[in-house]
Amino acid sequence: MTAPFRSPDPADRPETHRGASGRRWGLRIGAVASVLLLAASGVGHAMVTGVESGIGRVDAFKGMSDRPGGGDGLNFLVVGTDGRDKLTGEEKRTYHLGGAPCHCTDTLMLVHLSADRDRASVISLPRDSYAEVPAHTDAVTGRLRPQHAIKLNAAYAEGGPNLTVRTVEHMTGVHIDHYLEVDFTSFMRSVDAVGGVEICTVRPLRDSYTGLRLPVGKSQLNGGQALQYVRSRHIDGSADLGRMQRQQRFLAALIHKITSSGVLMNPIRFKDVADTMLTSVRADSGFGANDLVDLGQAMRGFTPSSSEFTSVPLGNLAQPVPGVGSTVRWDPVAAPRLFRAIREDRPIAAPHDRKQPRATVVDVPPGQIQVHVDNGTDRAGLGAAVAEQLGATGFATVGTPGNSTLGKVSRTVIAYDPRWDRSARSLAAALPGAELRPVAGQGPAIRVTVGRNHTTVKRVRAEEPDPKPGAISAITGDEAVCP
Repeated sequence: MTAPFRSPDPADRPETHRGASGRRWGLRIGAVASVLLLAASGVGHAMVTGVESGIGRVDAFKGMSDRPGGGDGLNFLVVGTDGRDKLTGEEKRTYHLGGAPCHCTDTLMLVHLSADRDRASVISLPRDSYAEVPAHTDAVTGRLRPQHAIKLNAAYAEGGPNLTVRTVEHMTGVHIDHYLEVDFTSFMRSVDAVGGVEICTVRPLRDSYTGLRLPVGKSQLNGGQALQYVRSRHIDGSADLGRMQRQQRFLAALIHKITSSGVLMNPIRFKDVADTMLTSVRADSGFGANDLVDLGQAMRGFTPSSSEFTSVPLGNLAQPVPGVGSTVRWDPVAAPRLFRAIREDRPIAAPHDRKQPRATVVDVPPGQIQVHVDNGTDRAGLGAAVAEQLGATGFATVGTPGNSTLGKVSRTVIAYDPRWDRSARSLAAALPGAELRPVAGQGPAIRVTVGRNHTTVKRVRAEEPDPKPGAISAITGDEAVCP
């Protein structure tokens, strides 16, 4: 087993970017995570050294003091920038990438690799999180700026990678071992290099800002389409929270593609793909070839089920701060509990029996669907039993189950108001063989009449889970990829 290792404090000159925030861009983590996985081919130090030479360098740790103590495992801070200077004009038009880049970041992820290298935990840090940056010297004016409130993504514009790392460590209490930064170009080229990535959705996804248009079911995305998918935040009211969940699903799908496609065991293809991925990657100067080799040897056998994904639990989703704007606040109890698990190298996703069938993915979170159940058969207590099972899989059961006003029915009936058709379809996934019956004016509560054809209640879960205050909601990578 490879022992955990720490980055030395680099001595290079810090690099700082400033710029207006402009449009909000999405995930560029895929390339970096993929490089770590590709190193698992064990192709040797010489080849990885050649790959490593293509990485741009930034000074992310110079002059840092009073840092959190290091725990077991290894922690990466991965950020995305909107660099697009190497994209063609046609690519910019096709994938809605016009306009000048702001050289800023609003996508941040904390990636923890366990000490035994058999688990990767990925935590999305919302870009609009309320943050207090430590006192620092402004790289442009040379003046000392005291500690002050900002949005988390503004730390990069104000003080580059160094201030971003300091701010995240201050907020999480987690020691950052390495800093990795990816831009638009690297992301697109990386996806194309592995032959595209398969994504599934239970409803059409459309965003006029990014040009995203995905139908229900499976879609094979090339690099540009993948960028549209992870950038989109105007699909529905979930905005950035939904976007972060889609980013996590994409990363799980990318891991699945890499680990199942043979790239890891083909030295020539590994070298070609890794060279492509690293063209626009920047990392701290302490992250080198030896680290890639050590990680690669330790991560053999890594699969989607080895990964887990979550976002920081949130409390207030829209708290205005004078001079800063509308911010999101981390939950004061659940967020520290999450980062304590990272420091202690513990898993964050609840264990589940992988021998059991996967839960069916549905559009609407079950907890948002009100269901009243009645018995339409001669089997005493069947209505109450079905109501209990629906509650166990997350539905909001209401009322006391009784005998159906429809009398005895051969087929289970789901009566619903057409205004709640998405909820009805999500409920139907849990009741195979049920008939959907629209009833105008019924209201939000859906009425289920259990019929003689009823055999089981299937487990379901939302494609984009409804975040609950105070809860840490995590899924493993094998739950996030297409079935």
